[in-house]
Amino acid sequence: MFRIRIITVCLALVLGVAAPGLQAQESATVQALATVISALTVTGTNDLDFGNVTPGTPETVAKTDVGTAGEWSITGPSAAEVQITFTLPDSLHSATAAMPITFLGTDGSYEDGTGGGQAAPAGNLNPLNTNLVDLSAIDGSMTVWIGGQTIPSVGQSGGNYSADVEIIVTLTGN
Repeated sequence: MFRIRIITVCLALVLGVAAPGLQAQESATVQALATVISALTVTGTNDLDFGNVTPGTPETVAKTDVGTAGEWSITGPSAAEVQITFTLPDSLHSATAAMPITFLGTDGSYEDGTGGGQAAPAGNLNPLNTNLVDLSAIDGSMTVWIGGQTIPSVGQSGGNYSADVEIIVTLTGN
């Protein structure tokens, strides 16, 4: 019993001495934060349409040709930098034949709200290379156009020809 009293007294002394140190402690908290940017949306809105093509006569569609140039609509975070690349076919195909298609480095353009639309776009894109551009600072939108040229042979078989023209848009984080 005496031994328990001694232990109790010693414990009380230790706690009494340690307590003032505990009373001087303070703490603060910060938040861990992250902003997840909205995903990109890319939609094909108009096909690159060469219409009726005559054998032996190349047919060109300019990027400024409303209704026939290929067109995509892009939306994402306002003012975000995006990388734009294209996957381009080298020919259009029917069930039995192929017809060459070519693209030049000047066949692409974009509008981010700072230009004059398709006729006088904000900037040019080289569909043969990777392009870095910013989405609209106002609403995060952009429209992209592409033109090209088909080169049917003199003996080109009749029929409907098609191929995929793909745009790949990636947020860069800048």
